[in-house]
Amino acid sequence: MDIKDLIIIGGGPAGYTCAIRAAQLGREVTLIEKENLGGICLNWGCIPTKSLLRHAKFLNDIQKSSTFGVKINGYSFDFSQIMQNSRSVATKLEQGVKYLMKKNNVEVIYGHAKFADPSTITVEGKDGVKTFKFKNAVLAVGARPKSLPFIDVDGETVHNYRTILANKNLPKSLAVIGAGAIGLEFSYFFASLGCRVTLIEALDRIAPLEDPEISVALSKSFESNGIRLMTSCSVRSINKDGSEYTLEVQDSNGNVNKITSEMILIAVGVTPNSALVEPEKAGILVNKDIISVNENYQTTNPLVYAIGDCIGAPMLAHKASHEGIIVAEILSGHSHKALDKEKIPSCIYTEPQVASIGLTEEQAKAKGHSIKVLKFPLTALGKAVAIFETDGFCKVIIDSKYGEILGVHMIGPEVTEIIATVSVAKSHEAVAESIIETVFPHPTLSEMFLESVAAAVGRPINF
Repeated sequence: MDIKDLIIIGGGPAGYTCAIRAAQLGREVTLIEKENLGGICLNWGCIPTKSLLRHAKFLNDIQKSSTFGVKINGYSFDFSQIMQNSRSVATKLEQGVKYLMKKNNVEVIYGHAKFADPSTITVEGKDGVKTFKFKNAVLAVGARPKSLPFIDVDGETVHNYRTILANKNLPKSLAVIGAGAIGLEFSYFFASLGCRVTLIEALDRIAPLEDPEISVALSKSFESNGIRLMTSCSVRSINKDGSEYTLEVQDSNGNVNKITSEMILIAVGVTPNSALVEPEKAGILVNKDIISVNENYQTTNPLVYAIGDCIGAPMLAHKASHEGIIVAEILSGHSHKALDKEKIPSCIYTEPQVASIGLTEEQAKAKGHSIKVLKFPLTALGKAVAIFETDGFCKVIIDSKYGEILGVHMIGPEVTEIIATVSVAKSHEAVAESIIETVFPHPTLSEMFLESVAAAVGRPINF
């Protein structure tokens, strides 16, 4: 029987990053992937959706062209070309991951892996079933879309986030169920292409994990772009009527509304793929599909570690890849710094964009912090005014006693890029005073962070 030094199951951001770093540190790595290297993120999630959203922004910029003195009397777009562009991006980047595996001498085996016993896996691929012993294994098996009990995804008119990326037809109307990042981004994309979008959310606001003021601002933007929002609402049934679906939507008062839509997107979250590897055969504890790990990402089987979406929230690609690096270093005998979840940024790539890190105002108060809060509007920021992008703000939550930056919440242009500045500041435990003493380039959008912090501690310059 073939004995492997380190087997990593799953070739998404967590798995392939772990493979590269472990190989760099001297481990002999075998990466097992069922479908495509890069996983859901690269092939059916983060990357292709960003391509779609860039197309949507381009169309929106055309619609606003008169603001810049540009007269465009008529234009059209090719939906199939837009979708094909996003697939081409994913294909290109998958090839890049294949190159990285070869460059770092990582053996790649394609197939479905599952445990046979605590130190053995079997891999079923196109060439049959192979069995391997391992010294260590890392589970990076990701997650899959959740479904609804009363309707099946058919990949034609009823979609999840994966199947809709292969969609070939632009619908006249779309009902999106779920207003997290996935539902928000697809709502913005299809609305930008002229589709009539209804966004349905069971909780009382869209972007429910963000600061409430962010949710309010994003709601106003979405509604101004023609997106119908139905919050505190749940879908009770869906029925096909000719070429359209009728959805019965119940609000928090028990009232039932009927809406019609040509296409449906189910974006109600994801479920870890842990059961697919049969972890019970390896003595690995799983709780509601989430693999249990200790502070070093070790499962209840001391030979096996787990990272990424399969160990629970936050289910983010950048969190998963960072965990991959940490575990590779643990398995190679190197010291590592624990991952602080309060220092993991969150991004939503709509227009306006949303980005945040750390505690919300409510969370900071609940933890007993005495805080200073300041919301700096983009109408007071020179660069935002110059580029006609003044819808948004930067909100900071600062500890009153020590000046610690507890949370930063942004909505506006390019904030998903700017949040990295805040991430660096928080990772180095920067306080308000050190931010104010930092020279920011002018004019830039990043100054919103500097201006917010300065104003929060009573040292405003441009506000």
